[in-house]
Amino acid sequence: MSPLSAPVTTLPGLGPKRAAQLAKLGLFQVRDFLTHFPRAYEDRTREVSVFLAVDGDKVCVRATVAGAPVTSQLRKGLSVTKCRVFDETGMLNITFFNNPYVKSRLMAGEEYVFFGQIEARGGQKSMLNPLFEAASALERRATGRIVPVYPLTAGISQKLVSDGVAHALAAAEGRWEELLPPSVVEAHGLCEQGFAYEKIHFPDTHEQAEGARRRLIFEELFVYGCASRRLKQQDSSVPGLPLEGRQFEPFWASLPFAPTGAQVKAVADIATDMTSGVRMNRLLQGDVGSGKTLVAAAGAWLAAKGGAQSAIMAPTELLASQHFDTFRELLEPHGIRVALLTSSTRAAEKRAIKAALAAGEIDVLCGTHALIQGDVAFARAGLMVVDEQHRFGVRQRAALREKAPNAHLLVMSATPIPRTLTLIIYGDLQVSILDELPPGRQPVQTFADGEARRTRILRFLEKQVLDGGQVYIVCPLIEDESGRSEKTAATEYAENLRRQLPSLRIGLMHGKLKTSEKDSVMAAFVAGELDVLVSTTVVEVGVNVPNATLMLVENADLFGLSQLHQLRGRVGRGTRQSYCILMSRDPGETAQQRLQTLCGTQDGFKIAEEDLRLRGPGDFFGDKQHGLPEFKIAGQAGDTAFILEAMEAAAKLCRESPDLAEWPALAARVAAILSKSAQEGLN
Repeated sequence: MSPLSAPVTTLPGLGPKRAAQLAKLGLFQVRDFLTHFPRAYEDRTREVSVFLAVDGDKVCVRATVAGAPVTSQLRKGLSVTKCRVFDETGMLNITFFNNPYVKSRLMAGEEYVFFGQIEARGGQKSMLNPLFEAASALERRATGRIVPVYPLTAGISQKLVSDGVAHALAAAEGRWEELLPPSVVEAHGLCEQGFAYEKIHFPDTHEQAEGARRRLIFEELFVYGCASRRLKQQDSSVPGLPLEGRQFEPFWASLPFAPTGAQVKAVADIATDMTSGVRMNRLLQGDVGSGKTLVAAAGAWLAAKGGAQSAIMAPTELLASQHFDTFRELLEPHGIRVALLTSSTRAAEKRAIKAALAAGEIDVLCGTHALIQGDVAFARAGLMVVDEQHRFGVRQRAALREKAPNAHLLVMSATPIPRTLTLIIYGDLQVSILDELPPGRQPVQTFADGEARRTRILRFLEKQVLDGGQVYIVCPLIEDESGRSEKTAATEYAENLRRQLPSLRIGLMHGKLKTSEKDSVMAAFVAGELDVLVSTTVVEVGVNVPNATLMLVENADLFGLSQLHQLRGRVGRGTRQSYCILMSRDPGETAQQRLQTLCGTQDGFKIAEEDLRLRGPGDFFGDKQHGLPEFKIAGQAGDTAFILEAMEAAAKLCRESPDLAEWPALAARVAAILSKSAQEGLN
């Protein structure tokens, strides 16, 4: 076994308890330390004299201990150890709490380098609990260098992670497999792989750290780009359906309303794909309420008319049930048979549905992603429609190819993603965009308010309910010193609201509820059995409650703009005027400007671009609601131009060498990603 593949328990001082703690950080094997990248760096290279040390600065001071440290017991469990140190410019007071052992490490008359924050009061300067080491040490580890700061968990120290990284780098020496072709490395001014891994963790200069970070971000995006391109190249020939887009007139004519121009164009794109003889892989991206479900139903209509079956997969049973109702209403008048299969379906009914599906007696099956797993078998799978799911990326698309190799794929997303990032997330898909709202939809009036208007807002909330509407309230938990749990904070909020508005039926949904309990609360709200739904979690994308007319978001400044836009999209789905109120306790100019962006536009794509400008692409990578791939370091990418540079370089290489045969290490990594993705997507 390679030293890099060894479990972390093979490292000195790491037993089962530490291994369990490291597992929370995703550190299982020695190699995992290599990609546990620093979240920041602490500069301990700046060394100043006592005289030049400024209040509040974190610096190194080289000084001599004036006298032996003295320890005093302030009270039980609290001791303080003090000493004075000096250089040729002045005196510095050093204080340690609950660390009497420093008495044996600090010798009077010896010179040390101390690192800490300077506090200047009353003409005296001091450091509290500084790091220190002998100035004469041949290799200084605590001072005189740039020190990485790693993400941690309870029981794990910076030193433990740093030592693990050092062992992993030693084990990797001579074993690096360069993934990038030399021409790519040279063309984009990148450093070598081994150098990058060493200097991302232990840089000698900030320039080295930045160069290493740039190289590793580029590599991660480049490999992902190659995987996306290879997935796209795997598109295979499938039997073309014997219909063309112009033959959708019977479907359009059966609707009680006219489709938008964007819907007609998207359906034409889908028809062209599904009749081409090549498997369709298309993303249908549309703002909230733009009518993506109707477009998907048209695709299912086309498949059914061509003798093929469709599956409509949603992330929750509630959404699957909503799709079932919609598809049945749109398709059954055309003789198309629609069924629903979820975990709540009774056993006998499940068996009957699966048998009918296998026999070709069901044309459209709605359900969760379990539809492509286990013993669910289609007689002739023609179209797989996947409604928005968190992190639906290369992994699930590879899984679908394995499960239904002859089926066309349509992925629907209501999450507004900046167009500059779409290439990364959906690089293997063609894209159709719905940029029109169906007629009759009124823009949601949006307001940003503070505590001063809370009483008026509560009266407005009550009026919405009295007028027959329903209300969402999203209240994210703010971490505070009280240590309140999400459940406790949400319960307190809901109880307080019930006291203020006793006539209203108020439901509560928080992250500690079981999935079945969340579904039950949401179903009650959908059925109109609750007037107000208080939730600490993001209300599920796609939930359709036409009667909901008000979205109140507490602490709105904690959300990204795109996420707020998603929340706003839960209302305004009926014909009545709807409202969104963004409450914020942050009076800062930046926070208020962000919220005013929501007040000024309903265009999700414009909002996403502004969110990208304000927050940077890194926050998009870290935001699970956007369905982005899980990157180790690409989330630190500083600008979209660099992201596109890496993705375009990958596309260029794949065009020149589709099978990547000249680059075996890269080809192996890409194949491993696709293989692992397919397996994980099916499990």
